[in-house]
Amino acid sequence: MGKEEQVEEREVLDSIFPEEITDISDTEYRISIQLDLPDDDHGDDEPSEPPTLVLHVRYPDDYPDEAPILDLSPPQNASPYPYFSVAADKERLLKGLEDTIQENMGMAMIFTVVTTLKEEAEQLVAERKETAARAHEEVLLAAEREENKKFHGTPVTPETFMKWREGFIKEMQEKAQREEEERLAELKKARVKEPTKLTGKQLWERGLVGKGDEGDDDENIPLEQVEKLKVEA
Repeated sequence: MGKEEQVEEREVLDSIFPEEITDISDTEYRISIQLDLPDDDHGDDEPSEPPTLVLHVRYPDDYPDEAPILDLSPPQNASPYPYFSVAADKERLLKGLEDTIQENMGMAMIFTVVTTLKEEAEQLVAERKETAARAHEEVLLAAEREENKKFHGTPVTPETFMKWREGFIKEMQEKAQREEEERLAELKKARVKEPTKLTGKQLWERGLVGKGDEGDDDENIPLEQVEKLKVEA
């Protein structure tokens, strides 16, 4: 009974996968499975061809009352795909088929196995792409936050205000000290001029003394005293 069911299933699979199935022997064959990924799953740096995996199937004598012997491999010369690797994901994918096999014991199950395997692999790619997209978005948000810090500055808190106030007071004190030092330095450089003295002729012309009072002694009267005399007069 097992052989008849195996032959019958094999004929059905030939009609479903005419280009994808390859015979190895009467009880062994392999099926090439190409994943269907949404168009938006492909970025500019990703290969345009979706990944493909090869399912190896071997019937034991009592199949389908006994589980088929399955294995996975990548196709020859397959281009690497960033979110899927048959070699790395084989154990996980085969383990994911265990429930399907147990649920279909006693029935032809390879088509169901292929369908489940394809869906599991596509879901795996989708999850990894979503994780990568979130990580990329977080990198962009972190860069944006850093850029915004240039415009928002440091948030004002009591601690940051007191720190700023101390620095501001210190800066003003240093500025005042520098200005005072500069002022003192300028005073040292400046020379005190002698009081301006008027000659006797200038005193006479201003009516401060009589003409007879002209003499050398008058020439020594400071200008400040003369101006004072003129005011009092």
